[in-house]
Amino acid sequence: MKLKALSLVAGAIALTLTATSFAVNAQTASPSPVLLAQTPQKERGPWKDLGLTDAQKTQIQAIKRDSRTKMEAVFTPEQKAKLEAAKQARRAEWQARKAQGQTGQGQRQPGQPRGKGGYADLNLSEAQKTQIRQIRESEKQQIQAVLTPEQRQKLEQFRQNAPSRRQQGNPQ
Repeated sequence: MKLKALSLVAGAIALTLTATSFAVNAQTASPSPVLLAQTPQKERGPWKDLGLTDAQKTQIQAIKRDSRTKMEAVFTPEQKAKLEAAKQARRAEWQARKAQGQTGQGQRQPGQPRGKGGYADLNLSEAQKTQIRQIRESEKQQIQAVLTPEQRQKLEQFRQNAPSRRQQGNPQ
């Protein structure tokens, strides 16, 4: 009888130790969504060369998030659904390239249009286009206000050089 009870206790202890180690591994292997959402995205384009402070990055992210919300309010439910479908397709394409070990944006096929954020296929009305232009202009002005004069100058130089970079990247 004592042997049975001892076996049960030993088994319970072993099971507890095993389950605890799995729980610890599961916690460390998958970071919480809060931490993922707070992790800054990799800076691209001119932003990486501007030397932005953390406060500037936070302000710019808030400005862009606000602008995105305002733009989404301009779209009809059908346009929103179309935009979400395009977003899912791009995500699936990116994951397929990632699985194949490819990096970067990949190559567009000749004649394939390069959409601006998926808006090209939404059949926007003139009023919607005007509203989006106004939102983007407001966003640009707000971001300019966050930057120092030196950062503004660097950003302007980057924009002026953009056409020559595009021509170098697309020999046709």
